[in-house]
Formats: sequence, structure tokens, C-alpha cells
Amino acid sequence: MIPAYDPIYLIITGLAMLASQLVGSQMKRAFAKYSQQPMPVTGREIAERMLRENGINDVRVQATQGMLTDHYDPAGKTVNLSEPVYGSATVAAAAVAAHECGHAVQHAKHYPMLALRSGLVPVVRIGSRLAPMVLMAGLALAVGGQNLTVLLIGILLFAGTTLFAFVTLPVEFDASRRALEWLDRSGAAQGVSHKQAKDALFWAAMTYVVGALASLGQLFYYVMQFMRARERRRT
Repeated sequence: MIPAYDPIYLIITGLAMLASQLVGSQMKRAFAKYSQQPMPVTGREIAERMLRENGINDVRVQATQGMLTDHYDPAGKTVNLSEPVYGSATVAAAAVAAHECGHAVQHAKHYPMLALRSGLVPVVRIGSRLAPMVLMAGLALAVGGQNLTVLLIGILLFAGTTLFAFVTLPVEFDASRRALEWLDRSGAAQGVSHKQAKDALFWAAMTYVVGALASLGQLFYYVMQFMRARERRRT
């Protein structure tokens, strides 16, 4: 098990939690700010027009419950917009809707990183469920000086989730790039400047960056524990 007093683990976890809270609060602040700035069309209308102008006719735009639950479903071919985005005519709604449609454009144009991320999903689902248990068992065995194979398996499972987090980054940034380019050239979102839309999407993207770095930090910790345990067995 991980010692509660392990300073390295506490530092990694503490920094990850702090960064997550700071970025999360900034994202909510930006969304609230741009949710107060009106524009002529709703998020749904922005999404439908962006899909249409990119020649995508087999993707539906639909509402989904909750806040910040917006996502593109490549299997069901649906752009799912949260209620505050779907029916709202604001800068925030336009930016988020265009971003999710950016994923639909990626899918239609066979963007390789999106295909890679989709291919990793089944692996990550298994890894995210098993990794915590396997790592705990592996660390306990390593501390006891026993076989390190279980810990190594746990590290490999966790590495899959870390890889997924980093593959997600170019997918998210590319979707935002496509959204901003379309908003600029289409004129669909009158009154929305490039700077406003970019700012509305920036902090959402930063949550993925923080998540990826936190996962990398934890992976580094587990690898370090494996190396230490192996050195202890040699001495």
C-alpha cells in the first residue's frame, strides 16, 4: 500500500488537486462570463449550421441533461449539447457547440488522433477499473519484498490511461481550432470575436492538460516505486 506519509506521493497528489481546482474555477468563471454575452442564434443553431456547411448530414444535434456534459458520440453520430448550451443564444453556447461539432468534422475527415483515441477506449475502460486494485496489491507485495510482477502489471494498466489522457490533448485542441476557424469565416456567430471564443474554450482545454499531467505524475511515482523495490531485492 502507499504510505500516507510518503512526501513524494503527497506532493504529486496535492499539486494535481490544486491545479485541478484552479483550472476548474477559471473554466466555470469563463463560462459564466460568456454565458452573459448574448448573440442572435442558439448553440443548437450554431451546431446544425456548422455540420451542414461541412457537408455532414448524418449527425444529429440533441440536448443532454446537466452542465458541461457536452460531447460528440462517434458511435451514435450525435452532437450532444448540455441544456445551457443547446437552447442558449450566448457566446459560451456558440463556442462550445462549435467545438463539439469540431469533433464531428474530425470524424468525417478521419482525423487519425481521434481514431486512435476511439481505439484506446476499450483498453482504458478495463485499465481504469483494474489499475487501482492491481497497483495496491502490487505495492503491498513490493514493500514485502515479494514478486514485482503484479506491480508491473498495474503500472502497465495505469500507463494505458495516461496514454489516453495525452492522446486526448491534440484531439481537443484540434477540435477547438476547427471551431474557431469556422466561426471566423462563416459569420454565423455575429458579435463573437475570435478572442472571446478562444477564451471561452481555453480553460476547458486546460482541464485536459491538468488531467494528463496529473496522470503522468502518478505514473512516474509508481515507476519510481517499482525501481526502488527492484533495487532493494538486488541488495
